Amino acid sequence: MGLRSREGRHGRLLALSDLHVRYRENRSVVERIRPGSPDEWLIVAGDVGETVADVEWALGLLSERFATVVWVPGNHELWTPPDDPVRLRGEYRYRHLVQICRRLGVVTPEDPYPVWEGEGGPVAVVPLFLLYDYSFRPPGASTVEAALERAERAGVVCTDEFLLHPDPHPSREAWCRARLRATRTRLEALPSDLPTVLVNHFPLLREPTRILRHPEFALWCGTEATADWHRRHRAKAVVYGHLHIPRTTMHDGVPHQEVSLGYPREWQRYPDWYVPGRPVPILPTAERRQS
Repeated sequence: MGLRSREGRHGRLLALSDLHVRYRENRSVVERIRPGSPDEWLIVAGDVGETVADVEWALGLLSERFATVVWVPGNHELWTPPDDPVRLRGEYRYRHLVQICRRLGVVTPEDPYPVWEGEGGPVAVVPLFLLYDYSFRPPGASTVEAALERAERAGVVCTDEFLLHPDPHPSREAWCRARLRATRTRLEALPSDLPTVLVNHFPLLREPTRILRHPEFALWCGTEATADWHRRHRAKAVVYGHLHIPRTTMHDGVPHQEVSLGYPREWQRYPDWYVPGRPVPILPTAERRQS
């Protein structure tokens, strides 16, 4: 599973995440998303929805409109909620979603990495599925158990603890380690002169989590194992979601772009100039709000 070249010479490489289409308002936003030209690509960086039907609906709609859609799973896609008739859990649920994406023509982390040949390219667009390993622990919490106990005392426990099952892996941390091993092998096989756009649902660095209102939630936001990946793998940009704090931060000269829509109660508070669901330009490089 290497590289796959796709035409995209006159469009843009765009990104969105955290569409959460279970909400009527967000579903309406997704129905209005359209490319600016026939050549545009769209990265969808996870948390499309919780049920398999919702994920299939949204990605199917977007794949009909954009020249290429690249998807990575968020934690919500990996949930097995009680109201979803698809009862698959863990790895089996993820693989089921991959098969749906392939039927729709959507690129997944299991497919050859597509090469963006448009302005700002060529770059390999690399969809990542890495999960988290509870290594974003607060100061003084030397173990996972201590960190989870502190989060529970603060009343901050991610729903993943109840709905995101790691089957057949013994734990979410073990699943994360397996994903890291497999992904390193593929990344190291890329041509050494080919830049990348790294796409993951969770931030690759801990720094973007420092502004969380509830810092305990950082436990469920990534892994320290990827802290140098933007340098090691020649990233022109890093795309992520999950935090529901859309912004750009610069690290070692590389823009890390959080591209989430988020819940209606969040984006409805944004300024009047904000257009919910407007895809974020990744390439060619655009002026970005930095912080």
